[in-house]
Amino acid sequence: MKNHTGRVPQCARCNVKDKICSREDGHGPDFCPTINLKDVIEESLKEYQRPEIREFARLASIQEGECYANRSLKHGHIFAIKPRVQETIEFAHKMGFSRLGIAFCGGLDSEAKILDAILKDQGFEVASVRCKVGRTPKEFIGVREEEKINIGGFEAMCSPITQAMVLNAAETDFNILIGLCVGHDSLFMRYSKALCTVLVTKDRVTGHNPAAALYLQNSYYRKLKKEQFGKGGAFEVVRKKGLG
Repeated sequence: MKNHTGRVPQCARCNVKDKICSREDGHGPDFCPTINLKDVIEESLKEYQRPEIREFARLASIQEGECYANRSLKHGHIFAIKPRVQETIEFAHKMGFSRLGIAFCGGLDSEAKILDAILKDQGFEVASVRCKVGRTPKEFIGVREEEKINIGGFEAMCSPITQAMVLNAAETDFNILIGLCVGHDSLFMRYSKALCTVLVTKDRVTGHNPAAALYLQNSYYRKLKKEQFGKGGAFEVVRKKGLG
């Protein structure tokens, strides 16, 4: 494959109305990967020829279509009819999965319990594992006392790798993530043998609706553009002063 240094795709910045990625007669900007990275696209499409991947992708696409009503009418009449949990259940049935895994955050114990009951009623065998499994102290990964949430006491670390390996041992067909922290979700998906989907994305401030901050980026969350977060940022100062 060619070296593509310097040809960085920036689809999020595309302002083309009739996009070439969606229309046969479409167009694309200078940074368009559909135009510039044809060899990468061709290489990626080879993966869909693997029978298990092709079938997974085919049924996922069918599931996508079934989430809308009035598909035989014009585009303006089409509307969504299924919440994500229903979509997840239907897709799992389409794939013939029998044992599902739930990897969840301890802050969403109730949501995990509800999902477990729903999946059981839908005929699935369910394996579930909480983020603190193993009760491994945070010091094990080098977290200092002042970096804990509850400073001065024992604090078990979230262990997404352990969660993944526990569900691997349970031989789950498909894993569902509920509220794993940023980074923890990444590690879980890296180590999970089964393919995964996310049902709930954790956002402690917005009631697990992270898109809310994006929608309000010009009003209540304009600080996202104006403040420098991370080391030395506004939130760091608040923490050091003992205000947060």
